[in-house]
Amino acid sequence: MTTMRDVAAHARVSAKTVSRVFNDDPHVLPETRARVAEALRELGYVPNDLARNFRTGRAPVLGVAVPDLADPFFAVIAKAVEQVATRADMAVVVTSLGYGAQHESGVLASLLGRSLSGLVVAPTGQDHRYLAPWAARFPVVFVDRPPQGLAADAFTGDDSAGSRIATAHLIAHGHREIAFVGDSPRMSTTADRLAGYRSALAEAGLVPRSELVAFGVSDARSAEEVVGRLGGAAPPPTALVSADARTTMTLVPALAGRRWAVVGFGDFPMAHMLSPALTVVDQDPATLGRRAAERVVERLAAPGRRFRRHTVTPVRLVERRSCWSPAHASVLFPSSSPGSETSASQSEAASPDTAGRRPPVPPAEEPIP
Repeated sequence: MTTMRDVAAHARVSAKTVSRVFNDDPHVLPETRARVAEALRELGYVPNDLARNFRTGRAPVLGVAVPDLADPFFAVIAKAVEQVATRADMAVVVTSLGYGAQHESGVLASLLGRSLSGLVVAPTGQDHRYLAPWAARFPVVFVDRPPQGLAADAFTGDDSAGSRIATAHLIAHGHREIAFVGDSPRMSTTADRLAGYRSALAEAGLVPRSELVAFGVSDARSAEEVVGRLGGAAPPPTALVSADARTTMTLVPALAGRRWAVVGFGDFPMAHMLSPALTVVDQDPATLGRRAAERVVERLAAPGRRFRRHTVTPVRLVERRSCWSPAHASVLFPSSSPGSETSASQSEAASPDTAGRRPPVPPAEEPIP
């Protein structure tokens, strides 16, 4: 393992000078700083943070950066990271990146200035080369989305397979006109889920329709616009795949009163309490967060050890009550729809045997292969 003395000898300076550069001490000449920084990169120096903890008496700090702590998916990830850090006697600093990719580097720069020992990040940007200097100093682990332009550990769900399973599930119920609604196609998760959706259609001999694919659902207004546009397609969809939990939660009021079958990618609190209870693809964010944090601890304890860079974790379909055949469609989320009692009663009058003839489904939370 490379030591600070090795770096000092390579840069022809003292170990104290290397320490000053590493800790961003301003009292170092620019040319000396550049020479030491180059030596740090060439030798791949990684500090032993646990040893430094004993010397300084300060607990190591694990940084956690996610797009939005109000998003249940990322809140569970952050909680799982915190639990691992607590067991490892590490302090935790958590921040929200926001969903604008242009803000990621600025927010992380502020977090990285806090003398971190490691970082778990669920990124929003598409270029992570700017993190290379920090990744050379301490473990940087990505979660939910892999890094772009940077060699770093990553733990992600099987996005393509999950979307393919969701779409195939709807096809098995007899649907042929299936919409896909996502966040941004620039996000790798959304792009992979779109690919899985298209793959399932192709496997069933169905031709994807561009007018049934929509992005950018971020608030009630955009949700209404997207649902209205999809409903105006000829023919309109009879089913919908929502690409992430945040999009699904935003779509719920706009979908109220529609008779589309729905599968959401990502479970969330109260999804099972909707009427009908929502069928989802469960990504198990707790496992993603736990394994990402454990990787930070492992790399701190054994800096020279080799690990698998990218780990893809399986997802599963949790079938509830929001999927049915086109012939036996029911009203979505009637309690969220204006005039819901009237809408529901009219629906029941039009199809008196709908509930009894709905395809059987397993109990809530049961995984479907």
